[in-house]
Amino acid sequence: MKRYRPHILVVIALAVVLSSGWHGALRNALTDLRFAWQSRAASGNVVVVAIDAPSIDQIGVWPWPRRLHAELLHRLEAAGAQDVAFDVDFSTPSDPASDEAFVKALREVGGSTILPSFKQPTPNGGTAHVNRPLKPFSNQSWPALVNVAIESDGLVRRYPVGEKLGDSQMPSMAVVLAGQNANRRPPFLIDFSIRAASIPSVSYFDVLRGDAATLDKLRHKKVIVGATALELGDRLSVPNGKIVSGPVLQALAAESILQNRMLRWTSDVGMIIGLGLICLLMMYSWRRFGPGIRVAILIAAGVGVELTAVLVQARWPLIIDTSLLHIAIVAYLAAIALDEIDFRSLLGRIAESRFHRIAMSLGDGLVCTDEDHRITVWNPGASAIFGYMPTEMIGRPFETLCAEPAEGAAKTFAMRDAARQALLVPGGAVVVEFEGRRNNGETFPVEASFSGWQGTDGFQYGAILRDISVRKREAERVRYLAEHDALTGLANRNMLHVGVAGLIAAAERRSSDVALLVLGLDRFQQINDMFGHSAGDLVLRAVAERLRTEVDGSAIVARLSGDEFAIALDGVEAGEPIVKFADRIARAFEAPLATGSRQHRVRISIGVAVYPEGGQNADDLLSNGHLALSRAKATRRGSHVIFESAIRQELENRLTLESELAIAADRGEFELFYQPQVRLVDASLVGAEALIRWRHPVRGYVSPGEFMPVVNTSALSERIASWVMETACRQARAWELSGNSVRVAINLSPSQLHSGDLAHSVAALLETTGLTPSLLELEVTEDILLHDESRVLDMFKRIQQLGVRVLFDDFGTGYASLSYLKKFPLDGLKIDRSFVLDLLADSDDAAIVGSTIGLSRQLGLTVVAEGIENRATADFLVSMGCAEGQGYFFGRPMPVGAFEKQFLTAQPEAVSAA
Repeated sequence: MKRYRPHILVVIALAVVLSSGWHGALRNALTDLRFAWQSRAASGNVVVVAIDAPSIDQIGVWPWPRRLHAELLHRLEAAGAQDVAFDVDFSTPSDPASDEAFVKALREVGGSTILPSFKQPTPNGGTAHVNRPLKPFSNQSWPALVNVAIESDGLVRRYPVGEKLGDSQMPSMAVVLAGQNANRRPPFLIDFSIRAASIPSVSYFDVLRGDAATLDKLRHKKVIVGATALELGDRLSVPNGKIVSGPVLQALAAESILQNRMLRWTSDVGMIIGLGLICLLMMYSWRRFGPGIRVAILIAAGVGVELTAVLVQARWPLIIDTSLLHIAIVAYLAAIALDEIDFRSLLGRIAESRFHRIAMSLGDGLVCTDEDHRITVWNPGASAIFGYMPTEMIGRPFETLCAEPAEGAAKTFAMRDAARQALLVPGGAVVVEFEGRRNNGETFPVEASFSGWQGTDGFQYGAILRDISVRKREAERVRYLAEHDALTGLANRNMLHVGVAGLIAAAERRSSDVALLVLGLDRFQQINDMFGHSAGDLVLRAVAERLRTEVDGSAIVARLSGDEFAIALDGVEAGEPIVKFADRIARAFEAPLATGSRQHRVRISIGVAVYPEGGQNADDLLSNGHLALSRAKATRRGSHVIFESAIRQELENRLTLESELAIAADRGEFELFYQPQVRLVDASLVGAEALIRWRHPVRGYVSPGEFMPVVNTSALSERIASWVMETACRQARAWELSGNSVRVAINLSPSQLHSGDLAHSVAALLETTGLTPSLLELEVTEDILLHDESRVLDMFKRIQQLGVRVLFDDFGTGYASLSYLKKFPLDGLKIDRSFVLDLLADSDDAAIVGSTIGLSRQLGLTVVAEGIENRATADFLVSMGCAEGQGYFFGRPMPVGAFEKQFLTAQPEAVSAA
């Protein structure tokens, strides 16, 4: 097969060329080239009378009257022209006089004039229409066809001898002009070696005006009359890049006939014989002669064949088709080149060059070795990583780059092992890490991707090397941040969770306990507000450091979030009871924390959850520790609370109660009871305190002491407080409209003062209900006034400006009551029932109540005593100067209907003054 491979290649090439038609283009190109080489002049027997630009300028716009053509015929006959052919359309009539003149001229010249016929395609693509001269013209002339075929490349090469139109055979114009017959011969090739410029041409106008020199050129000549002016558009493309007019093309065809140059292709038999000879010649010489001789033979054969074709074409009207011979010669030359060139070596060199360029531009280190693992390639990236120059490393073992193992560590990295792994891995590459050594002795982690391949010089190995020391440090940093708090360096919540889970697992095995302490800083927000968050960060770092010192490595210390920390420890390893440990941690913060130039006193509250009673896993311990911390902040600030199930039960009860309260608000289960307030001197009604009650559908009336603490600290607070105020105001307005001016007292909720503008809300409510402002009394407790005093003070001033009374409720139970009497605008105060109940038996209570009444009278404040449960207490208060009071003695809180029936329809009994 190898022996016949070149000849098979040639056969394939010829088959491809023949099937695609490329040989036709090559054949035409060679023929056209020979025309250029064999330039010859025209015989001069054919003259073109050109309808050129000067003629159009002199005579006028085309088409001309046919009387001019008649006059031209007379001039040509007088000049002695032999034959005249018009390449002008005579298929349509013009003016009758001109047509008659032309018919008369045709008759007078003896009917030797040739007039054209031509086929014209129809617009819809149907059968072509044949344009013939008008009947009067054709009766006095010879018919001739002027159509030529345009080939696929847009050029005209062949000229038809004639064509059958209808039942008769019509000859072409050049055939008639040359005096030949059309006897069904095939088209011939026009000899374009005849120079078109050598064909004589005279101007139509010169003939028409009878120019003697012009007419002399026409004597005994064959004449073709036709348009050559560019503006008339009768132009055709011919070989060698030339463009000629229609009359000139007809003249070239006539010249080809007259000079016996009607060219024909030779038979395909000669082509086949030539191909066979070349093939036999190559088969004979392929193994006998070297490639140079074979190339010379092929070139000589190609030149000889082409010279023969040129000589034959110049001597005889024959064109030898040498296209396939040249294609076969080129194919054999390509086969010789393919046979001689070592493509494997060439591709190898190309690949090696490409590899070298890539290796030298690679940012990573690239090292290649031979099969003995000695370095053969060392790129700049490797120099940048290890600090060695290529001259220092080429030829040295790869293990030179590896660090010596530390004492007791695993053995040093071996290139041989990595290479063996690369051969076993699909794809031939394996990634390993090893300790590298730089030129200065420094060791660092290296990531290497090894691969192996079969090269021209044996098996070779390559490694892409990366210095991953930065990546290792970043990975360690990321791991550290994932497990530690960035501010304090303590363990974070995730690491605490893992640590507690490990402690619990160990405790299960030895039946011990695990304690989790959740620590919260008391009033830490004040430090942030007063000194800024940077100072707060310093405090948090100081807290973390003190916790580290206290546990001394015996426990896990973590920062949960914000100002919350946690300590997890094993009960066995603690060395002291959990309670004692928690006390010690709390006492550790009795000493101030030093943060730069400042010292801060920070107390901590601690919630403790102990495994297994306080939780079975890390999540439970953390959750219960937070519950215990919440209890500690509420009841034992600065100390600790150990989680008990009752704490969670209390929370669950509260959550259940909050849910039921939300449903109660939606269902309208709340209502207001009213407790009378009387003038003590005569027991006349002066007002009523509105008190909320909850009518539960199952439990009946629920005590306010049970649900109001939950309401005041829940999201329902503002909603329920607004409902109480609106309902009480509407009730007071209803009583006012009925003629009973009853002052209604309402207890304010903390949410009403801390969210929104209470003064604006009160004003809007008074306007909506129409209630007289003096009939509304707002009671405020000390705990409401503790926060944002300036804002609350402004709000109460605006409320008083509306005419609404403001009373201080539960007076005497707080530490700053007297200062509030001076600071806040008040209309009165209420003495707490805790001082009134034992007023008769406790001299201290009597002293406090007496002092309060005296102080109020001096300040111009109204005093209302709560908790009056008998006549003696009421009389005693009257004797002290107390003006108003309320209590069970006068009436319990009651529904609005009962209140109206008891107090708005009858007058109570008067109380005598003591």
